[in-house]
Amino acid sequence: MNHLKTFALLAALTALFAGLGYLIGGATGMLIALAIAGAMNLFSYWNADKIVLKMYRAQPVDETHPNAVVRTYVADIVQMARDAGLPRPAIAIIPNDQPNAFATGRNPQNAAVCATTGLLDMLTRDEIRGVMAHELAHVKNRDTLVMTVTATVAGAIAALANFALFFGGGGEDDERPGGIIGALALMILAPMAAGLVQMAISRTREYAADKVGAEIAGDPHALASALEKIEAYARRIHNPTAERNPASGQLFIINPLAGKGADSLFSTHPATGNRVRALMALGAEMGFAPRRAFAEVAPGPLTTSVPSTPSHTPGPWG
Repeated sequence: MNHLKTFALLAALTALFAGLGYLIGGATGMLIALAIAGAMNLFSYWNADKIVLKMYRAQPVDETHPNAVVRTYVADIVQMARDAGLPRPAIAIIPNDQPNAFATGRNPQNAAVCATTGLLDMLTRDEIRGVMAHELAHVKNRDTLVMTVTATVAGAIAALANFALFFGGGGEDDERPGGIIGALALMILAPMAAGLVQMAISRTREYAADKVGAEIAGDPHALASALEKIEAYARRIHNPTAERNPASGQLFIINPLAGKGADSLFSTHPATGNRVRALMALGAEMGFAPRRAFAEVAPGPLTTSVPSTPSHTPGPWG
């Protein structure tokens, strides 16, 4: 169902691009805008993983790391990737106190998965497995490719709108439905509509990754518990790098900018409560007993089971 929704949304985005492009610049203008947007996003597709890993100062880790928690983290990812039929991804940790994680890379052969030191500090081993299985699901589902295609079409729509605003579009005003007012409205509203569809596709891919990730880890409840904890802690712990680069926020399993309490038109992540309910339903299908919500457990003050990395030195994480 999630794949069907993604296909339908991509079809709607493509139709919006084709209609707007033909209205503004005819077939030639449409193709030019698509070529420009495609070139920009192709560069991002091949280089975004390196850029984002460097931006967050991700540190590669393996089974020889001196910290036992990190060694376990690496071993679990390697085992789950093997069980999911995936190549071994590059594995890294990010020196940041906010618990969070993301995956990047243009395909399974060039994928990287990352967790923050805060995630390894604050979650149990089963919860960390659930989170990293979600990230492996993004790799398995080739979500990076889906989002690149989405960004290409959305970027082409924005390019067409900018072209029309600066150069007046194609044809005389009286040839456009609604005249100049209608054309201007379309030029403004079309990129907004494309952005909304892009966000809807992102949310759909998160639900799909939750389901596949829960199946990879074998425990939907662990991922549900992890999502509740990450959101609760993310509201109390800022992520300065994400604040400076908000566009990268959609990579993370939970919005690093503290998120919203419900699905909204402008949210790149589904509401955590909705995701937890879906995972609980999946757990019931898999025969798991009901569990209490994290909020009902009344968590105490944040504790650190493993020393986290200061932002200015490599620290004990390596």
